[in-house]
Amino acid sequence: MEKAKTVAKVKKTAIKVEKSLKTPMSIDVLDHSGKVVESIVLPKEIFGVKPNNALIAQAVRVYLANQRLGGASTKSRGEVRGGGRKPWKQKGTGRARIGSIRAPHWRGGGVAFGPKPKDYSLEMPKKMKQKALLSALSVKFGDKSLVVIKDLELKAAKTREAFEILKKLDLKGKVLVVISELKENQKLAFRNIEDTKVSTVNNLNTYQVLDNKKLLLTKEAVKKMEELFVEKK
Repeated sequence: MEKAKTVAKVKKTAIKVEKSLKTPMSIDVLDHSGKVVESIVLPKEIFGVKPNNALIAQAVRVYLANQRLGGASTKSRGEVRGGGRKPWKQKGTGRARIGSIRAPHWRGGGVAFGPKPKDYSLEMPKKMKQKALLSALSVKFGDKSLVVIKDLELKAAKTREAFEILKKLDLKGKVLVVISELKENQKLAFRNIEDTKVSTVNNLNTYQVLDNKKLLLTKEAVKKMEELFVEKK
């Protein structure tokens, strides 16, 4: 269900993305008060990719599958306690034949065809993962759901300070804060804000990007992305 909703969002914004990619890839950089301090040009190799919906759907499916623990387990009739002897003789009692009181149709018996621990994890090639991520970032840029801030340096590890920054930037709903390196005070300041998550560029994935309404990137995070994802000629 989650995968279907996420993919549906991508399809709705596909036309908008293609139109926006024809315009210059520039974006305003804001300060903590929400004022524009400068403008930067985003790399087309990251934010100007034509979205590949099939690849995005695959990346989301792989991510959700890898979150499954697969630890559900039930006991079969051979694993439950008791039932070592035949409760009554085979013939002559007028009752139905029974070999063990731990048969599946008896109360306290084993479970027939019940779940057992299973590994649901899937794999996806590194290059395909990266292309799916770039497609997702391009979708966010085309949908105007991308906000770039100069820095996220906090005076102290205070939730109020982090909340005020989000408020002045007019970021509502689910927000993903992307930074180059996670500092302890940033982690402590943002962790108690509802619907707000923090991720480093190295840990960023397609599902995270699409599952949040807005993306807040630091200027350093954009540079880090360029170092990681843009091939130097």
